[in-house]
Amino acid sequence: MDIDPGFLPTFWHWWILAVVLLALELMAPGVVFLWVGIAAAIVGGVILFATHLAWEGQVLLFAALSLAVTAGGRIWWKCRSVEERDPTLNRRGASLIGTTCVLVTDLVNGRGRARVGDSTWTVTGPDTPKGTAVRITAVDGSILSVEPAA
Repeated sequence: MDIDPGFLPTFWHWWILAVVLLALELMAPGVVFLWVGIAAAIVGGVILFATHLAWEGQVLLFAALSLAVTAGGRIWWKCRSVEERDPTLNRRGASLIGTTCVLVTDLVNGRGRARVGDSTWTVTGPDTPKGTAVRITAVDGSILSVEPAA
């Protein structure tokens, strides 16, 4: 299939391509089509003012802008990434380290249960009687390591 030598894409063609690429971005995982869609929109803006640019030049401009916008977007995204304000946000056990709780069973042979908030957790530590306040020192999965609170 040959391309009509008289065919010259207009800015509308590029903007429609940009909309299609941005719609694909909504359906695809990752940030892939976003940058290429932005490049297509920019080419459409350039063609709006430079109507004499041949289709070959438009495609080359699109390819170069796709690479540049993708590289720039990746750098911008990396610089923009936010540090976690609470590194223990989705790790409840880790957020408990240093807190004090009360044993609901005797710690016998190094194992027992303690009330933490509105639930009870399995704890390990030195043998200690029920009702003693203990401090959480470490977490291993769902098991808390404790020591008597001073």
